[in-house]
Amino acid sequence: MASTPTPHTSRWWNLADRLGATASFLCAIHCAALPFVLAILPLIGLSFLADHAFERDFVLFASALAMFALVNGYRRHRRPLPLRLALPGLALLVMGVTFAENFSIVLHSVMVTCGGLLVASGHFVNLRFDRQHGHVHGPHCAH
Repeated sequence: MASTPTPHTSRWWNLADRLGATASFLCAIHCAALPFVLAILPLIGLSFLADHAFERDFVLFASALAMFALVNGYRRHRRPLPLRLALPGLALLVMGVTFAENFSIVLHSVMVTCGGLLVASGHFVNLRFDRQHGHVHGPHCAH
């Protein structure tokens, strides 16, 4: 039998989903805009945003947070949609920052932008499920 989270832990999961959604959405914006602002970044002191190491670290952070928050969301209400959205997004992100970075910047940008948007969507759906079911979770949440 699943234990019912306290209001404190429910707030924590809500915060984790919000942080994950924000990080994934910012990642998507970053990757979509990068080809257009690449030349401007050094002028405004933000050249680190174009660094592949920064991007890989950010994707690693967003991926770990997504898996942590979304798997726990699934455990709470047994609805697979957030994971179904996020898992292909995570695959696109990882492929985009590993394999596609050696190809054209357009392919890389499209993959990581779409991946970031899918992961952010998974977080938003998870937040919606939490609001629908309130902060009292239990066996009834899956119905």
